Amino acid sequence: MTPILVDTNVLVDVTTDDPSWADWSSAALARAHETSVVVINPIVYGELAAGFQTIEGLEDSLPADLYRREPVPFPAAFLAGRCFADYRRRGGSRSGVLPDFFIGAHAAVAGYRLLTRDPRRYRTYFPKLEIIAPT
Repeated sequence: MTPILVDTNVLVDVTTDDPSWADWSSAALARAHETSVVVINPIVYGELAAGFQTIEGLEDSLPADLYRREPVPFPAAFLAGRCFADYRRRGGSRSGVLPDFFIGAHAAVAGYRLLTRDPRRYRTYFPKLEIIAPT
């Protein structure tokens, strides 16, 4: 089965027991683990680290036997930069969105599916990317 790259927001929902999203994110993540290889990259790891005091705590929440760690491929970094430039040309003004472009580009370049609860930007900038998201 095609690997699934997990967006940070799904992992944050689970690790923080988010009252609005924890149930959906936990169930979606469990299905992903049952059916596929689940992947994270340094962008996801770094964003999630903000919620942990120690690397040991973060590592405990992302066991290596459940989450395959991969670097962001250079072609994905190029694609992320081009999509971010397009976003800015279209009038996008939020400055904290570049990580999303790296995550989406990694999934797109690698041919992975993306598990996220916020699919809007991914669908706009990566229209061929298969996205697993709430309906």
